[in-house]
Amino acid sequence: FPGSLSASERDLVHISVNMTLQRFDKALYVSSAISNLAMDAHVRSAYEDCLELLEDSVDQLSRSLASVAGGSTQDVLTWLSAALTNHDTCTDGLAEVSGYVKDHVGERLRDLSELVSNCLAIYAAAAGDEDFSGIPIQNRRRLMESDEEISEFPAWLNRRDRRLLQMPATGVQADIVVSPDGNGTCKTISEAIKKAPEYSTRRIIIYVKAGRYEEKVLKVGRKKTNLMFIGDGKGKTVISGGKSVADNLTTFHTASFAATGMGFIARDITFENWAGPAKHQAVALRVGADHAVVYRCNIIGYQDTLYVHSQRQFFRECDIYGTVDFIFGNAAVVFQNCSIYARKPMPFQKNTVTAQNRKDPNQNTGISIHASRILATQDLQASKANFTSYLGRPWKLFSRTVIMQSFIGDHVHPRGWLEWNTTFALDTLYYGEYMNSGPGSALGQRVKWPGYRVINSTAEAGKFTVGQFIFGSSWLPATGVAFLAGLSV
Repeated sequence: FPGSLSASERDLVHISVNMTLQRFDKALYVSSAISNLAMDAHVRSAYEDCLELLEDSVDQLSRSLASVAGGSTQDVLTWLSAALTNHDTCTDGLAEVSGYVKDHVGERLRDLSELVSNCLAIYAAAAGDEDFSGIPIQNRRRLMESDEEISEFPAWLNRRDRRLLQMPATGVQADIVVSPDGNGTCKTISEAIKKAPEYSTRRIIIYVKAGRYEEKVLKVGRKKTNLMFIGDGKGKTVISGGKSVADNLTTFHTASFAATGMGFIARDITFENWAGPAKHQAVALRVGADHAVVYRCNIIGYQDTLYVHSQRQFFRECDIYGTVDFIFGNAAVVFQNCSIYARKPMPFQKNTVTAQNRKDPNQNTGISIHASRILATQDLQASKANFTSYLGRPWKLFSRTVIMQSFIGDHVHPRGWLEWNTTFALDTLYYGEYMNSGPGSALGQRVKWPGYRVINSTAEAGKFTVGQFIFGSSWLPATGVAFLAGLSV
């Protein structure tokens, strides 16, 4: 394209992101033109996913373009990584259907992933961050602003948000109160989301009183930024749904609650999908919001319980329940001080805690489970001789998951990790374990894949901490959630 031959590296980044943005814009425009066509439920869900994901990508590419010149390296890597993940999710959804809609949208998407992948590669090279010397790790380190200090809270949370996270719900001055009995601002959560302003720069607090909320579509979209949902506690404020792929929906579409608006926070709530194991993929909570925090929540399901879709996320003091691939997605996410429970699956199923789907070596994404507990529910514990459980399996080629300073129960198979499909991704994945404890943490019989490693250096383990992996010290303090920036437990 014009000017590319004589361009400097920085100019080249700008040119490539600009061109990619234009192509995404056009794909969105052409794809939206067929929205009035008759479509069956499955095709419609895949089509709607694609429109939403393309819109999100246009937004992320626009922000990347604005930041390429002098913005933060981490921001641009996050947004480009997310745009690529969005494309991947859309094409995965289309792969399950057939017909005109698939062909029409698919044609528009064809070269887009290569374009974003090129942007990531050019940007990574131009940003000039070097790997840890001597540590063979398939990802680049982002620059750190300063040495991390261990504080009670991650740095991206301002002082007011910190207080809000610690304060009893009754003491919080909410902007919107949801109460099923009519004693609040509104009776449903969807009304509350509708009432919240778009693109808010200040924190909007939605207090959801105790009760069971089962609503058709619960989604905090891209335009609803800085929303904080406060419940009355795990098991008291319950948001539930029963959608599953058995209803002819994409996995993305099954979430009981979904959030993509930047700065999303949830605290003291149970998110549940009650579809049950026989219905297969059925998401309780999907998060694709940048700088998202989920604190003191229960997330309950079976297969595909928690979809950590994209961007930077932090989960603390949460209890997560499931069977197959029950923490999955391609966010840069840290779980800290969480209890992660494998449940009794269906006969002949194997439990896998994670299925991480990083598909490009320059994406700054992965699942980091730190200072947490990987446990079995009572029903699994009682029948663990009949079921095997694993820490994870590689959904995509550059799958990346680390377990650090955590307790691993005896339900976890001595091999630790499971193949996705014969040898797929075994030499490109990055699965690491660092200083874990408990009967399931013994390393003697672990898999011998080229991509699996026992992490021995604090420098390498440090890459996956709140401070260095999701750059939490720059945004978490504002939210008020306690966090550990480094490795010290």
